Amino acid sequence: MSFHNKDTGFLGENIAAEYLISKGYTILFRNWRYKHLEIDLIASKGNCLHIIEVKTRRSNTYGFPEQHIHAKKMQHLKNGAALFQYQHPVWQLLQFDVIAIQLYAANKWELLLIEDVYF
Repeated sequence: MSFHNKDTGFLGENIAAEYLISKGYTILFRNWRYKHLEIDLIASKGNCLHIIEVKTRRSNTYGFPEQHIHAKKMQHLKNGAALFQYQHPVWQLLQFDVIAIQLYAANKWELLLIEDVYF
């Protein structure tokens, strides 16, 4: 089965959302956007807001998925999170997480959750 990049990303975000739900998270937003800023998943668990970047890759030829989060993307996540908190001031506790998915087939993958990432 051949995947295009958008298909791969969409499948990865679905896998990530299902995984988080199974771990007790509530998905608040998927692909939240404001102008040029985008956050893949915004979830909550307890009283903590989780800003989650999902990276999905079909091969390790160019490195692992989590290695493809660059400084510019990190800055966009921070800016997006600050704006989201401004719009939703009820959320005082914030945590950045990364979900890296190595996709082998539509129904076979490895998932790595990296919690509380410091940018």
